Amino acid sequence: KAIENPFFLMTPTWALIGMVCLATAATVIASQALISGAFSATKQTIQLGYLPRMTILHTSEHDRGQIYVPAVNLALLVGVALAVGMFHSSSALAAAYGISVSLLMVITTALTFFVIRYGWGYPLPLCIAATGFFMVVDTVFFASNLLKIAEGGWFPLLMAAALFVILATWSDGQAILAGKRNAEALELKEFLEIVTSDPPTRVPGTAVFLTAQPDVVPSALLHNLKHNKVLHERNLFVTVRTHEVPRLPPDQRGEVARICQDCWRVVLDFGFMQSPDVPGALAHVMRGSLPFDPMATSYFLSRDIVVPTVGDGMADWREKIFAAMHRGASAAAEYLYLPNNSVVELGSKVEI
Repeated sequence: KAIENPFFLMTPTWALIGMVCLATAATVIASQALISGAFSATKQTIQLGYLPRMTILHTSEHDRGQIYVPAVNLALLVGVALAVGMFHSSSALAAAYGISVSLLMVITTALTFFVIRYGWGYPLPLCIAATGFFMVVDTVFFASNLLKIAEGGWFPLLMAAALFVILATWSDGQAILAGKRNAEALELKEFLEIVTSDPPTRVPGTAVFLTAQPDVVPSALLHNLKHNKVLHERNLFVTVRTHEVPRLPPDQRGEVARICQDCWRVVLDFGFMQSPDVPGALAHVMRGSLPFDPMATSYFLSRDIVVPTVGDGMADWREKIFAAMHRGASAAAEYLYLPNNSVVELGSKVEI
């Protein structure tokens, strides 16, 4: 009987209420750590290009790391409700928990080897010796838990597989989308030289065109010339890049290069833990290049509507998932901290 519940039965009867309070507090602390970690990991995954943009709310005026992601919070709620509904008790969840923890230990040990070998550059024999012992122990622990797959261990494996499909689908879909754009792309410098040689009506102010590829004409510029038939007095072609480092100092925020008369190419660099505040970064990197007045600046965004088609690319069901994710992504203006009253979105349909 004591083996069934050793934590509470090992304490005297008078301390039972205290142990229940202690266990409850530990559960709350562990839950908060998981929730906060899920928010941070989601933000970093978005910036690395493996998830669509989501609404991210900052809960502190002083610490940008304190965030709340409503979609992730809802997903955690659904996942917990499913787990409780299917397993009914904590003891029934033990098999699922064992698979999760033991496989996480294997993955962590494997990643540790790559960090100390390729990140820190330690000798190979030392790296093998440092991680080999733990890998043997972790692998044996995980192998013993494989016997519990049928008892509930399938649940975390299924959730992990579903998450992997989502991440891979978004990454592959973005690559296909970029390929479609490249196939129809025009070289930016040559296009601007042609346009400025016989320019349309020039209007005062600064136009900022957000583009993922700094050397290609953004579709927002093409649509603006086609429908509005104007070109701003100053034009910035801005590309936002996220690097696989947590933070970049302000002096590495970006670079500015003049393309032709009244046109500049700007690349803004952020770490994956930094918020891509485009107006603030532009004000910083454009100092000394040209006057940057936020009140006289318009931001032009390209919004594509993805249409799944039969043919090359991903499987049909994956294309439909990608199209739904692309359609449900939060607005780029909100993600890039652009002022709502200065944003113009021009879109088109793209078949994949």
